Amino acid sequence: MKPFTVPLATADIDDLRDRLAKTRWPDRETVDDWSQGIPLEYTQELCRYWAEEYDFGFADRINVHPQFRTDVDGLGIHFLHVRSPEADALPLVLTHGWPGSVVEFLKVLGPLTDPRAHGGDPADAFHVVAPSLPGYGWSDKPSATGWNVPRIARAWDTLMHALGYERYGAQGGDWGAGITTTMGEQQPDGLVGIHLNMAVATPDRDTMSDLTPAEQQALDDLSQHLKTGTGYSTQQSTRPQTLGYGLTDSPAGQCAWIAEKFWAWTDCDGHPENALSKDEMLDNISLYWFTATAASSARLYWESFNSSHRSEVPVPSGISIYPREIVRPSRRWCEKRYTNLRWYEELERGGHFAAFEQPASFVEQLRGFFRLVR
Repeated sequence: MKPFTVPLATADIDDLRDRLAKTRWPDRETVDDWSQGIPLEYTQELCRYWAEEYDFGFADRINVHPQFRTDVDGLGIHFLHVRSPEADALPLVLTHGWPGSVVEFLKVLGPLTDPRAHGGDPADAFHVVAPSLPGYGWSDKPSATGWNVPRIARAWDTLMHALGYERYGAQGGDWGAGITTTMGEQQPDGLVGIHLNMAVATPDRDTMSDLTPAEQQALDDLSQHLKTGTGYSTQQSTRPQTLGYGLTDSPAGQCAWIAEKFWAWTDCDGHPENALSKDEMLDNISLYWFTATAASSARLYWESFNSSHRSEVPVPSGISIYPREIVRPSRRWCEKRYTNLRWYEELERGGHFAAFEQPASFVEQLRGFFRLVR
């Protein structure tokens, strides 16, 4: 375990600004909405802000927390490790997805690890471990195939035990939900329960003739997503290398590729800044740009889309459904897979990036579920 500090050189910032100034922009979209993708005017404004007003403080905002790198199954893994002042805190591994990062968790680390200092019950405290996925952030980029969801799930258990945690919980959304669910399938020793803010469960065919209004709406929204919102995943799961050339070379391209998802997947009432500020979005986008992880992060789709199987999850499970999540399986659909479902709640506000968008409710959901399994 080697202590780690996020690096950020002035020369790299200067290079980014120079590239943004020289961006060769496409012509304007021919519609007055986002149906053809992120609009030119907004992309130009976000990139102008990135170059001229953004403080490039994402590294400092991460570096206030203890970080480390260690070898796990032959790969260097970066992780935040924020221990609670409460000696009996429950260890918890938090896993992000794409296009997220450990930046998503910065607003919840304090309340999770030190509830006493944030108006909560110290009995709800966690020791938090938040790794960067392989090929993401400051974890190594795999140089050979094989780093798929099941392998990452095993690696996270190895990491937790290497840190001395014999008993722990796991939480995730997006790819983190798949990894956390797979940990529940694998049932490693010491895993006391899993919590998800994106349940990996399919609709139950036996319920199709008796759908609730919420189930019908979830199916309608998913159908629309499959029609208009899956181009990114098709590209990343089939030709991630080709995509990587443009995104690694063009900061405007990398910015647009991720910012569009902040519009599409957040509870933002039509504009991403209703959910996240420019600075918050650019903290995450900057992480991808300065680590040059466009191709390596996309490669997880290529590795995992056909590698995961779906079996029952017997460990105690908790699920929190946010209204603008991409997939929102009902309780009865979730119970088919998560056979020991202890917690299921539907929230009033929030989307795909729960900890980033709605940190207070995210913290309360984790506290509520893990009280049942501590």
